[in-house]
Amino acid sequence: MSEQTPRWLADVARTLPIRSQFVVSGNIRDTFLARVPGQSSPALVPLQRALWETLRASGFGCMLVYDPADGIRAYPDEPEPRQLAERLFGLKLAGGAQMLSLESLTNLMRQLTGERQARCALVMDFASRLTRQPTQLVEAEHRFFVVAEKLSLQAAPVVTQEGGGSPLFNPIFWLLNRAQDLPSWFTLDSERVASLVISRPDYEVRMAAAQQLAPLFVGFAQAEAPARDRFLKSFADGTEGMTLSALADITQLADRQRLGVADIEDAVRCYKVGQFDNPWKKDYLREKVRGAQAVIEERVKGQHAAVVKTLDILKRSIMGLTGAQARSGGNRPRGVLFFAGPTGVGKTELAKTLTQLIFGNERAYLRFDMSEFAEEHTGARLLGAPPGYVGFDAGGELTNAVREKPFSVVLFDEIEKAHPRILDKFLQILEDGRLTDGSGETTYFSETIIVFTSNLGIYVEDAQGQRVQNVKPGDSYETVQSRVRGAIGDYFKFRLSRPEILNRIGDNIVVFNFITPEVGEQIFDGMLRNIARRLREELKLRLVMSAEIRRNLLARCTEDLSNGGRGIGNMLESAFINPVSRALFEHSLEGKQSVMVTGIADVDQVVTVTLQLQ
Repeated sequence: MSEQTPRWLADVARTLPIRSQFVVSGNIRDTFLARVPGQSSPALVPLQRALWETLRASGFGCMLVYDPADGIRAYPDEPEPRQLAERLFGLKLAGGAQMLSLESLTNLMRQLTGERQARCALVMDFASRLTRQPTQLVEAEHRFFVVAEKLSLQAAPVVTQEGGGSPLFNPIFWLLNRAQDLPSWFTLDSERVASLVISRPDYEVRMAAAQQLAPLFVGFAQAEAPARDRFLKSFADGTEGMTLSALADITQLADRQRLGVADIEDAVRCYKVGQFDNPWKKDYLREKVRGAQAVIEERVKGQHAAVVKTLDILKRSIMGLTGAQARSGGNRPRGVLFFAGPTGVGKTELAKTLTQLIFGNERAYLRFDMSEFAEEHTGARLLGAPPGYVGFDAGGELTNAVREKPFSVVLFDEIEKAHPRILDKFLQILEDGRLTDGSGETTYFSETIIVFTSNLGIYVEDAQGQRVQNVKPGDSYETVQSRVRGAIGDYFKFRLSRPEILNRIGDNIVVFNFITPEVGEQIFDGMLRNIARRLREELKLRLVMSAEIRRNLLARCTEDLSNGGRGIGNMLESAFINPVSRALFEHSLEGKQSVMVTGIADVDQVVTVTLQLQ
């Protein structure tokens, strides 16, 4: 057999003298590289053609194919094998196929396994659909499989009267989606039944297929050797985990779009995500990112080091250098960011800002609150239920969302609150850039930016198991960064025993600092401007206050900065928005153009403000 012959076909050819039946499952609907008459190199052909060429090389003159929808037919559909099948088994195949009952099919199996005039094989296609439930067979189905089991044990290899040669079985092939689709007892303790699982093609097979398909790409024949080599490597690397049928579909897509050898990555990406337009290659994106630091720091205040590191990772993604140190990094997400630090310091806001920057709007921002996935069973909601469970064909919230928006920033908020079993799924996303849900549909994350946020490292457990503060406001950024990174490492390595997750994240941990008083004042002023704008929009009132009132309000809102900007906003709501709303509610606003805050005080533990309307 050729080195390029699929392993399962080589196993068939090798074991025909000792195996009477073959249970073939897995990637059965793919195409395969096989030698066909009249061609100097292997061709991409369907499974039945690949199997027939292997059987013909062993002297077989007839292959019958049965499926529950169309019945029995001869393969290939040519006069000679069709006439042989009709003569040997009394079939009527003039119309191409003949319907058979299970009883007639049972008799055909008996005839075929003992036939000595010519070598024949029977393929049970769509065998997963022979029964409704393999664990609850009706009487006719049970009798059918009992006969098949008995034949597997009693059949003997034969030497045909026509061809002679060494003894070979006349085999029966069962083509299944899953091996479990047959009754479990059928193959139990039977050495005559071979179980073959067809896997997805590996790198070498994809490379061989790419060489067969390459001439169909515009400009391949005229390209120089280095360009051809780069094309083949990109094709094989970019299609990791795909079938050879997918490679053929990509080639057809490229032919319709008139894509050349230099566009192979675009063709693969278009096949994966269903969109030809690629925001990552837009000319304006580099210009936007070049001036992005000032824009981001206007929204995310006081986090200079975090913003710089985030932009470094983003620039690496735009240049296509994510995972460049590995042999193949093309399938990984465009970028992975792990935002760590105190609450309310801008982690989520930075994710939103990135989305706006790259994709032009925040609607491409997908957020998942991982506190909702603290139980193991909730993984079915996020990633899709396993096959056989209720709702497995509906997919998961994450996989469905990314298929709908393949170019997006995906935020997993408070990742440490998710169940560890759910975290294991992120290994596949971060390494391979894809995830297959319960319905068998693959979702590709290769065009996304993955962002995790976490409060890990702010509090840790001491020797007595008590929760103590690990870092606090006033610590230097170097101290905060070192301690938070150390605590994150300890959590994944020792608490979860998942160091592999940390390895996939790598050096992409971005530590945010505490809000300083100076930054707190900037955040306060920005929120105060938002309040003034809302008053103009909703009530047509201009907000006025003295410097003294502002200082009073600033002191109240920034007294405790441990909760970051969110804490400032919460205090501003309690100490200003609520009492202003209460006071305005009691006044008639008709004809008023401005509201002046003339006083703020605590009365019976309630904040009140004095207003003057003009």
